[in-house]
Amino acid sequence: MEYVNEKTLIGEIVNTYPESIEVLLGVGMHCLGCPASQAESLEDACAVHGLDPVVVAKAVNSAIAAERK
Repeated sequence: MEYVNEKTLIGEIVNTYPESIEVLLGVGMHCLGCPASQAESLEDACAVHGLDPVVVAKAVNSAIAAERK
């Protein structure tokens, strides 16, 4: 199931799916609390960090699915 995609805002991901925080921190996104990141899409955040947004979205969706069984 897809909970988030590359266009989902970081603020929405973190606030709606707190279980995603560990995944995002694990890939190097340590600025999750930054006001600027809240309005940034996952795709934009991945571009800043040199990450593939499709891969990160899949990892986040897997973590959410595992938590919400």
